[in-house]
Amino acid sequence: MALMLRRFCQIPRVLPCIFSGTQYHRSGQPINLFSTPLPHAWKKVDGGVVDRGSQAYGAKFPVTVPRRFSTTSEISHESCPEVDILPFIESAFDSLEDGRLGPSHCWLNKVEESKYFSKRDVKFLVLAGVFSEDSLMLGFDSVVMFEKLKYLQQRYPRLRVMGFLSGCSSFSGANKSHLLQIIMKEYITFPILLSDKDVSEMAGGACYILFKDFGSPLAYHEKDVDVGTLNKAVEELYSQDKGKSALLPGWKSNGLKQFDSTKEPYVGSLQNLLLYYPGGISVDESGNRLFLSDSNHHRIIIFAGNGKIVDCIGSAPGFVDGEFESANLARPAASFYDADEDCLYFVDSENHAIRRANMETRVLETLYPPCNTNKKKNGLWSRIMNKMGMEKDADTKPAQFDSGLLMFPWHLMKSVDGDLFIINRSFETLWIMNLASGEIKEVVKGIPKVLEICGEMIMEKLSVLNKMPHDWLQQQVDSTFSLVGIPYAGLVSSLATFQDDIVICDTVAQRIFRLNGKSGEFTNLEFSNFGILGLPYWFSFPLERVYTIGNLICGATADHFQSFTFLPGRINIQLMIEIPKDTELVEPVQDGCIWRLARGAAAEVLGAEDLVAASEKVGVAQQWYDELDNLAFFTPESESNVEEENTTLDTSFQEDKVRIDCAVNTSPGTSEVIVYAALPLKLKRNGKSEERDPEKNAARILNILEAKKSGQMSSSLSSSSSSSRESWIQFLSKWNEDVEDLIFMKPLHVRIGLETLAHPKAENCKGMVLSETSIQTNVSL
Repeated sequence: MALMLRRFCQIPRVLPCIFSGTQYHRSGQPINLFSTPLPHAWKKVDGGVVDRGSQAYGAKFPVTVPRRFSTTSEISHESCPEVDILPFIESAFDSLEDGRLGPSHCWLNKVEESKYFSKRDVKFLVLAGVFSEDSLMLGFDSVVMFEKLKYLQQRYPRLRVMGFLSGCSSFSGANKSHLLQIIMKEYITFPILLSDKDVSEMAGGACYILFKDFGSPLAYHEKDVDVGTLNKAVEELYSQDKGKSALLPGWKSNGLKQFDSTKEPYVGSLQNLLLYYPGGISVDESGNRLFLSDSNHHRIIIFAGNGKIVDCIGSAPGFVDGEFESANLARPAASFYDADEDCLYFVDSENHAIRRANMETRVLETLYPPCNTNKKKNGLWSRIMNKMGMEKDADTKPAQFDSGLLMFPWHLMKSVDGDLFIINRSFETLWIMNLASGEIKEVVKGIPKVLEICGEMIMEKLSVLNKMPHDWLQQQVDSTFSLVGIPYAGLVSSLATFQDDIVICDTVAQRIFRLNGKSGEFTNLEFSNFGILGLPYWFSFPLERVYTIGNLICGATADHFQSFTFLPGRINIQLMIEIPKDTELVEPVQDGCIWRLARGAAAEVLGAEDLVAASEKVGVAQQWYDELDNLAFFTPESESNVEEENTTLDTSFQEDKVRIDCAVNTSPGTSEVIVYAALPLKLKRNGKSEERDPEKNAARILNILEAKKSGQMSSSLSSSSSSSRESWIQFLSKWNEDVEDLIFMKPLHVRIGLETLAHPKAENCKGMVLSETSIQTNVSL
């Protein structure tokens, strides 16, 4: 009887809302799920304002945002058992704490921190109903809902944010592949709980659910609920705890916490691709340069027209100004080059900022927000304190909520008046900024009003799409947005004209394509000179707890570990790395992709035959660890000799093998030599067309990247189920017929343990004998 009553009371949520003569929308009042459900209250909308989901007309551009109404025929409860959402989530947490896998649920994009899944005195905000393939029909609504949730996740670090997807098809490989695309596209860092059961509270479609201690939940079923309403609800929930603040100290001037570089989506091997969601591109035709935003790698790649990489802005996720090698970004997107200033302006989306890169001085600075105190320090000690969470911030007063501040910007254009037009991905908000001062002059809300100002500029830039292959454009339907009158509007920042060609970012296939303006040939742009990119930040391991066992130094697992015993002196080490079978090296491994460290009773040396030009670029990872090594292992008296100790940089390639050389001076005791490297690989092409199976080749790439002891990535993949593996394979192969052309970075981690004996005495008993030894180590990946 209770179930029948609950179902009857949910009828107002399920049926379409039809009124004659006047349009209505739902109010933002929350509903208590565990009390008797009441019909939604309705507010009348004046005739001049049109609710999103209906057709609206600006001055020039008609806009229709599709809206999906659920009906009783679309919701079936025959094959899937029905459960209540909060008890189900609590049971999923219980099984996770016990180390058990539930029979009817699984986690995706799971955070490894045990504290995140603690149930004690924790507030939860759950977004449900927007993760299925049907949610694509929601179009802009789903993007807006994700932005609101991510905003609250950043503003309230103590708030536990998660997603929820229910239904019998939740565990399917196709659905997980679709979820993987959403996680990558929206840069989702919170976990998502999948259930094969139907949930009674989800009959009304997408909603936010806010609760504490798995009781008294508040549900917001309105997709248009204002972020201010949600923000107020979270503050009120925290206000019940006396003496505890919902906010943490260290806020930026826009009310958001500095980007947490430790939180990234768990996407398996996709992060090891050369490009990971290329979100924007701009050009400098006179300088023969293109600027590519490799968004989810948090860097901007600068390359010439022939694909040769000449520079790179950004080294890791974060919010730090300074030289290009040490600056930190958080998901850069659209950009434009100002030839008069020789500066690149770009959107730093997850930092809610506009950054400016001076191409002459190679220095990055922040244009907006103007009073950001989190970006000014870039010294070694400041970085260490920041990593440990102990950095002090002068502005510790929590900022008040302001919906007019920059929030997840994505598109960027320069107006004829010299102002910056900044638009979010949903095209619902436009910020007009003074380029000289970095001050926001005006905020425009609503798609019709935004297009009234920027519509002509967007249409002019997108006019070149009529030259693109039709089948390629069809592939972009699921990854971009279209407006009536402006199809594929979401691609406005992803294409540029360069000379007579069109260069466009493919966020589905993770590639850059080039359309020849004369011949009409559509080709994949091939990159080279990967050493400029340096060692990827996700290859670097956190500071290790090192200890000795016998003659070995134990730390993180490695692809190869070998120990030797020698007399004191110079030791020349030669690593011969055999690349995986059926792969080929795209180009010889450059020094910028290698990091070496000697610690303990050994020190790196530079032989006369191995001199390196002072102008040679050294990767930021090498600089960081060199500084850290000097700080940790050298006394102030020995700092004068630091400059004399350098890394021997020598690599070569021969017959499917890569050679890496280094040399160390050893003293009596125990020491260790550590080598990290990134090998740019791709699959060898198979001449037999019948054997060029995209899924088979995608599985080959995955096998190579998740091979045993392949570093940080393997730990993530080893815990994944076979269905997750299948979803990655489907994602890689769905839009990549030529998977063999995908370039991926294979991590290399080698440790050489050295036990150095006591010095042998010379014949006159007054000196010591130093030896010189050469060793060769074979490494198979």
